[in-house]
Amino acid sequence: MFMLMPIKRMKFSLAAAVGVAALCANLAFAQGDAAAAAAEEEPPANSLDQLLDFVKKGQVTEGKENQAREQRFARDKANQAKALKDAEAERARQEKRSDELEKTFADNELLISAKKQQLREKLGTLTELFGHLTSASGDLASNIEVSLASAQYPDRGVFLQELIDKMSGADQLPKIEEIEKVWFELLREVRETGVVTKFNAEVSTPAGEREQREVLRVGAFNIVDTNGNYLSYENGKLAELPRQPSGNYTGWAADLANASSGLNPFGIDPTGPTGGSFLAAIIDTPTLEERWHQGGYIGYAITAVGAFAFILAIYRLLVLTFVGGKVNSQLKNIDKANDNNPLGRVLKIHEDNPNMDPETLELKLSEGVLRETPKLESGLTLLKIIAAVAPLMGLLGTVTGMIITFQAITIFGAGDPKAMAGGISGALVTTVLGLLVAIPTVLLHTVVNGRAQKVIHVLDEQTMGIIAEHTEGSQGS
Repeated sequence: MFMLMPIKRMKFSLAAAVGVAALCANLAFAQGDAAAAAAEEEPPANSLDQLLDFVKKGQVTEGKENQAREQRFARDKANQAKALKDAEAERARQEKRSDELEKTFADNELLISAKKQQLREKLGTLTELFGHLTSASGDLASNIEVSLASAQYPDRGVFLQELIDKMSGADQLPKIEEIEKVWFELLREVRETGVVTKFNAEVSTPAGEREQREVLRVGAFNIVDTNGNYLSYENGKLAELPRQPSGNYTGWAADLANASSGLNPFGIDPTGPTGGSFLAAIIDTPTLEERWHQGGYIGYAITAVGAFAFILAIYRLLVLTFVGGKVNSQLKNIDKANDNNPLGRVLKIHEDNPNMDPETLELKLSEGVLRETPKLESGLTLLKIIAAVAPLMGLLGTVTGMIITFQAITIFGAGDPKAMAGGISGALVTTVLGLLVAIPTVLLHTVVNGRAQKVIHVLDEQTMGIIAEHTEGSQGS
């Protein structure tokens, strides 16, 4: 029992020492990465003496690290104090420099004010002159920017803009040469407004391609190429108008561009140098084909009906003219009937029945005339119907177009009178087409009907003559 107790105490002390050593090792690991790495590299303690040795080494290592940290902190503190001192010195230097610059700025402002006053005193009445020069240069630069003469003489406005900046921005006086150049540009612009001249220039096509062309400039009004195409001038570039004016304008332009002398007609637009309101109105005016397409399907139907009526009227007119010629030939040879014409076929009835009583012969002849009348009046009823229906079809198209126009106004509003007027104008196209079909159809119907009635009148006249002769013969016998 006496020997066991110390052994138990030693075991307990050894276990406590191991726990303390483990705690110290954990603290050492938490204090620094170097101590933790060193503890990890040490082999595990196999005895109490090794454990004590490990703890001693850890204390020595921690002491060295703490001392190194203290030295580093001291160095950093010294460096920060030095940096603060340098920053304070730099601030003082910059404040001193700022005071010097403020004083220099104030002195310069006084000097500038004195120089401006001195300049105004020296200029005297010339100040108003230079003001007018600046204003005239500005107006001239604005005119040159859109002038057609700039297509022939580019970069004229660069000098004027530089002169304006020089006189207004820096209070510098223009030179005599610069004033004379402004005068020269003014005179040249006035002169070029009355000159018709040719020159080569780069022109943009409607497809976006650029090509060199010989162009003709007609003063400050219009510019065209040798093919008669009107060109526009915008932002210093020439471009062919995507849509050319209809009529004789392009032909006149081509003739003028290719003429060497003499007087030639040409359509100019005095409202704008590159396409004013007159030229725009002519270009935007729809052609006859475009007007026709505005009628839509009803317009196409009216056109088809009108074409049919015209063909039918011409055909019947030719037939009746041919028949009338044969009837006239039959009148010259009334004693010998010919079956190739209506009158001959009526006369043939009398020749085939020479001994028939007058009443029966009259009925036979009337039957023959009635048999020929439908052939002669063929197509007249259809022409009359077309002449009556064509305006109604036009009215139908107009009403339909007006409905569509007012529906668009309901959706988009009436803020654009031009668009509303264009819709109404398109709706009225069918009415025009209907009248264009009805009026000629009525005239053609009158002509064709006149030819037919003329032949029918000859048949009636000859029939009555035959009946009268036959009646006289019967009474005489």
